[in-house]
Amino acid sequence: MTKAELVAKIAEKAKLTKAQAESALAVFQCAVTEELVNDGKVTLVGFGTFSASKRAARTGRNPQTGKPLKIAAKRVGKFTTGKFLKDLDACKSSCKGKPADKAAAKTAAKAPAKPAAKAKKK
Repeated sequence: MTKAELVAKIAEKAKLTKAQAESALAVFQCAVTEELVNDGKVTLVGFGTFSASKRAARTGRNPQTGKPLKIAAKRVGKFTTGKFLKDLDACKSSCKGKPADKAAAKTAAKAPAKPAAKAKKK
């Protein structure tokens, strides 16, 4: 899936314009990047966690010549999948509905039922 296809899908599912969906995706990318640069992490419960990881210096090889070369240490972004993505076969059926609808249904299921209005006596 390309970025354009993702933007189109977000726009369709969230009932936004493509421009609004692209803006929302850009803000998400920027917010995650800023947090990782500041040594933080972003956890989306059930989906996964974005974090920064240190990669040690190492020796690599030039694929054309085979000569060894030094690769400097650096920090890289890392994504660790959450429970929801660990079993993609289980995700197939649960991703059919809109996530917002699922969240609303889950919240409604947890909320206590409102008592029925009592009928007035005459």
